[in-house]
Amino acid sequence: METISQALFWVANSLLIPDILLLLLLFIRSLLLVGGIYNQYMTKRRNDSRLNLRIKELTPETVGELAGALPAKDNSLFVRYLRDLLSTPPSTDYADFLISEFENEAEKDVILLRLLTKIGPVLGLIGTLIAMSPALVGLSTGDIGGMAYNMQVVFATTVVGLVVSGVGLVSLQLKQRWYAKDVNNLDYVARKLNEKNGKA
Repeated sequence: METISQALFWVANSLLIPDILLLLLLFIRSLLLVGGIYNQYMTKRRNDSRLNLRIKELTPETVGELAGALPAKDNSLFVRYLRDLLSTPPSTDYADFLISEFENEAEKDVILLRLLTKIGPVLGLIGTLIAMSPALVGLSTGDIGGMAYNMQVVFATTVVGLVVSGVGLVSLQLKQRWYAKDVNNLDYVARKLNEKNGKA
């Protein structure tokens, strides 16, 4: 039994370095994500100021003017799909296909955010539990220096894991809200296009 316990202890301790490395990589990725979210927010704000009112007041007669209001470049997923929707002959089937494709692309975009939200606390907890064992051993043997070092690792892995998760969660909530609004706008434009086609 003691041999099995020692083997288990060795396996658990050997996971600490990979766990810390993964946490550091995810932390760096989450910092990059903050910059990406800010950039996407600024782009969305510019696009919304240009398109929201036009979409809100859209009629079957003015739907053709919407294409002229689009930015010169496809600077977002929504603009790319809206341009595609406006540049093809009106078709209910194709509009449904485009909106489904947009939802799939949006889902792919938030997969990393879901991963960060869930894996951050898991890796933090793994690091906490692994480092806690040597800390308790140090406490029992009177090695206060070793215990203090291991407690630093305990708290650091927990904090970094929670920061990664927090960044992922906030980013996920923002993107899900943005994409839900974009899907609604695409659906509305598609219906106006079909109304125009029905009147023609």
